[in-house]
Amino acid sequence: MPRFLYQWHHQLSDKFAPWARERVNSDRATELSLNNISGTEWPIFSAVFYLWTTEALQDAWEENPLLNPTMPKEYAREAIESAAAIISDPNHANWVRIHWGDDYLHQENLFYRMLLISGLTSYQKLLGDDRYETLLVDQIESLSAELDASPYGLLDDYPGQCYPIDILPAIAAIQRADEVLGTDHTQFTARAIHAFEGTRLDAQTQLPAYIANSKTGEGIGPARGVGISYMLIWAPELWPDTAQSWFERYENHFWQEGLFITGVREFSKQSNFSDWLIDVDAGPVVGGYGTVATAFGIGAARVNGRFDQAYPLSAEGLVASWPLPNGTLLGARTLSNLSDAPYIGESILLFNLTRQPIPEGFVPANSSLPIVVYLILFLYLLAGLASISFALRYIKRWRTQLPGQPFSQLRLQFIGWAVLILASIVAIIFYQPILGLFTLLMAQLLPRGYRNRTFRPSSA
Repeated sequence: MPRFLYQWHHQLSDKFAPWARERVNSDRATELSLNNISGTEWPIFSAVFYLWTTEALQDAWEENPLLNPTMPKEYAREAIESAAAIISDPNHANWVRIHWGDDYLHQENLFYRMLLISGLTSYQKLLGDDRYETLLVDQIESLSAELDASPYGLLDDYPGQCYPIDILPAIAAIQRADEVLGTDHTQFTARAIHAFEGTRLDAQTQLPAYIANSKTGEGIGPARGVGISYMLIWAPELWPDTAQSWFERYENHFWQEGLFITGVREFSKQSNFSDWLIDVDAGPVVGGYGTVATAFGIGAARVNGRFDQAYPLSAEGLVASWPLPNGTLLGARTLSNLSDAPYIGESILLFNLTRQPIPEGFVPANSSLPIVVYLILFLYLLAGLASISFALRYIKRWRTQLPGQPFSQLRLQFIGWAVLILASIVAIIFYQPILGLFTLLMAQLLPRGYRNRTFRPSSA
């Protein structure tokens, strides 16, 4: 587990808690139209991704407490409770209640119920608090029974809209809830694989179709990178042999490695779909590369032990995230819904970077990185140098306009400057970048022996 993720997660937790608390206390969730997909879905989705990330960091910390001075469930307790509150908030179920009526918790509605089970399971595992256990048990029993009774193992997210990309993590969520609650759905899990067989597969790639008809069991349209990347994060813990076979086909049809950039395609190499588009699920698709497909590709590669792929994808994700001194990942934040789910991009990136390999053997990373990684780092360097140059020119211009006398205490000035520089270095090393930058700025503002100039007031 990369150590820096604890720092990023801590900073995200400090921002996530007040946002989630304010969101629950507001009426915003009840004011959104059904067409506002990101506004209705993403707040809960971001809370679930945040809890999944926290759970993974806590598990790693329990194996090796040297990873971070404080365990995640301690420093992030308020954010964990706020995330569970937003997931279980009835107001945040307003859009699915409109779709499914008052019985929305027991009638299909698979996507929302999958999020409910996933988030509340992580909450109970992290804090040992069973306040949501009655709701959780009701959901895993009712959803597993409904999926089991379905002729093809398929249920709709919304009326007439069935997405296998949500069904597979729902099965994984039920299995994970078993570990927390002591229940047993292993036989259901074994049978549930038929939802991803036969006519539910894309004929060209033999991978699960992105959309299916839950009434006829037919796959609709092709497999897509965003769906397969996401499903391959969960499939190895459910059906290891099937997951291995899927990953081989996924690599053959969707993995695209070039000198300039490496990533996951949104549509297979053999498809005739456009290489340039944008939608709410896939994000921007540029030159065939899917933004979200590549982001989830990090997690898929890590879980399946393919660090030869995870290494370049992670490097691209890190530089594209544009980390700021206050912990904000500007690139990820830009791709979020700033009004309704400002932290979903950061939560998804951390989620993928915290996935742990399931197979015993894994392919080690190699040392080659795509050119785009070095290019973005070079652009960061240019931006930083330009910013420093502008600041120094501004300070120089400001100081030349100041009247004054020579500063005689040069030794005292040097001592003060040295102390401030040393303090800034120590602060940055020990994860206080804002304080470090502030003391560095203070060092630059010390007087440096002004020339003796005669100040003449204006004629006015």
